[in-house]
Amino acid sequence: MIETRVCIDDEYGPFDCKLDPANRWNGFLSPHFPLDVARELSAQTIRAAEEYGYDCVDTVHVIEGRADSPDTVHVIEGGRSRYDEEGGDLSVAVRINWRNVDRGTAHAATVTDATPQARKAARRRKPGGRGARRAIVVQVRWMYLDEGSDTAVSVILPDDEGLFPIGGWEWTWGFSHWWCLCGEGQEWHVPCCECGVTRDQAQALQEAAPKVGAILRTLAPEVTAALFETDGAPRLTVVVDGAAELNLGDGGPFDTETLGEADAVLRGALGSDPIEGGPHWLRFAPEPTR
Repeated sequence: MIETRVCIDDEYGPFDCKLDPANRWNGFLSPHFPLDVARELSAQTIRAAEEYGYDCVDTVHVIEGRADSPDTVHVIEGGRSRYDEEGGDLSVAVRINWRNVDRGTAHAATVTDATPQARKAARRRKPGGRGARRAIVVQVRWMYLDEGSDTAVSVILPDDEGLFPIGGWEWTWGFSHWWCLCGEGQEWHVPCCECGVTRDQAQALQEAAPKVGAILRTLAPEVTAALFETDGAPRLTVVVDGAAELNLGDGGPFDTETLGEADAVLRGALGSDPIEGGPHWLRFAPEPTR
């Protein structure tokens, strides 16, 4: 298992996870997520279902309780059924035996129809107790549930490390990438590009870019990009407004203090040691319209 980040195109992620890179399904990955990431993934799937429709989106739901909590029932609501002539809504009920969650047994949770009795039970009792915190993840494939499948809902228990394998051998998870200053993309768990730039430096530069842009725009509001050299301590060598190069010397819009402040931000992000492959462009996002 390695620590990395995964995503599904621009749809879900990027998310921190652990995975075995050799454990593939049609070339796709099978990640295991910590609880906080499972919550974030849940929120993204629910937003997607609300936007695109539950009939084409699987949703993920995190249910939390305590190891000594009495059994609880939780109703998960979906969208409209395509096959119910009366236009009913899709829903399921999940009964959780919290004492069995940390044992990893198949009896930790059962899935049933969201009957009136199940809804009443869900309203009557909430997870209580003072024991260790526990959580399960429920994945609902609404399209297949609407077609009557009895395997459309999966209950996902934490593994030995407390991680949740969500979407493995089913979803099209791929590695997230970071982009080096030289323009090469690297899988997230690769710490350094062949040119010598580290992932931490590349990430720090992303955070530094808007700060450098804000400094330069105090004197030249229309600045769009800057070129900096890394054969020594990072320093700006060219600043442009669109296709027009701005003078960095006497007669230009900048003073020594402003350029020095921008260079200091670059050094704070990249350090002062030489980095191969320069010079590099730094592009600034347009100012938000008011």
